[in-house]
Amino acid sequence: MQLHLFQTDISWEKPVDNRNWLSDGIAGLKPSDGDLVILPEMYATGFSMNVEKTAEPTDQGEPNAEFLRHLAQSTGCCIIGGVATRSKEHYYNEAIAAFPDGREQRYRKHQPFTTGGESEIFTAGDELLAFEWQQWCVGLSICYDLRFPEIYRSLALGGAELVVNIANWPRRRIKHWVTLLTARAIENQCYVAGVNRVGEDPENHYTGRSIVVDPHGEIIADAGEEPGITSVTIDLENVRSWRSEFPSLNDTRHEAPIRIRREQ
Repeated sequence: MQLHLFQTDISWEKPVDNRNWLSDGIAGLKPSDGDLVILPEMYATGFSMNVEKTAEPTDQGEPNAEFLRHLAQSTGCCIIGGVATRSKEHYYNEAIAAFPDGREQRYRKHQPFTTGGESEIFTAGDELLAFEWQQWCVGLSICYDLRFPEIYRSLALGGAELVVNIANWPRRRIKHWVTLLTARAIENQCYVAGVNRVGEDPENHYTGRSIVVDPHGEIIADAGEEPGITSVTIDLENVRSWRSEFPSLNDTRHEAPIRIRREQ
């Protein structure tokens, strides 16, 4: 399967500008039916806490979500991108996977970024999500979720062979980003694709490094630090043969958490 990582310089709280850039990028890329196109977290607005301006009501018109659905239908691809939404009195940081037949799957960020104040604004999601695409089982995650290995292990045990993380991950912690994406791939014997933004917002500077890591921990695609589109082919047999040859996931212990004895 072909992956296309859209590493964008997101214009702050300007969804029309961001959607126009992406439309031009898709037109130039001309992806094939069945490809997977991945956009960053909050692709149309940046990582804004100004939810009165940026969050789309899920029971009304959703231009940013509708844009993903339109791209999926016009390209024949699965399109993944992040949006801020409002449902009743709650705000959510969501990843949407839109499909060519008009269907969509939505994942709500499991771990809002407490240190950055996200948990004061956005409600945490209460379930994980994996979906089928082109014979692959694909799991979704968002930015800070990456620091919680139990999320990825749960997805892998649920069958995920590729896990996508969409992010606004700042430059000062970019080494953590690369290291953790690699670790999640190795320990779960799956591909991991991390798509980050570049540029600046009022709080942070971003240097991209969108990467794809294979089940052995090899970085097979690296977008560097500039805006652009990076494409790579991934091989399903690479996951399944490695899990068969070295079935470490089968040794996962499911009992209650281990009790720790602390000697005085």
